[in-house]
Amino acid sequence: MAGTPPSEATILIVEDNLNNFILMTRLLAYLGVKRCEWKASGWKVLEFAETLGDIDLILMDIFLPEADGYKSLASLRAHPHFQDVPIVAVTADTSVENLQHAQAAGFDGFIGKPLDTDRFPEQVRRLLNGEEVWERE
Repeated sequence: MAGTPPSEATILIVEDNLNNFILMTRLLAYLGVKRCEWKASGWKVLEFAETLGDIDLILMDIFLPEADGYKSLASLRAHPHFQDVPIVAVTADTSVENLQHAQAAGFDGFIGKPLDTDRFPEQVRRLLNGEEVWERE
């Protein structure tokens, strides 16, 4: 699988902290990503994602208002269009237990916060290439 070039990728960020979203979009722009969409809560994330067309990657905070990342993941996975879209947990709870919970719940990867600004673009590039990223720090 050749993966998706960053310049052609559509990435959905589900993140309730505006500063984290801005940091991610700046780092993704540095990588060459031109289309970044934002949802500030887990509430109705499936309905929002359906309006975006094809999504290549979803970066999802776990602790979200209204519906947490686990509930949002479950609703997306229940829809045929999003069953194969990589959904990665991006969270400040970098405990081994939380990483294992994310794996068991069906996330496709795990990136700890605070984001490492030097590593984050490469982590996303790897995810877009179909590689797994399970990194707590």
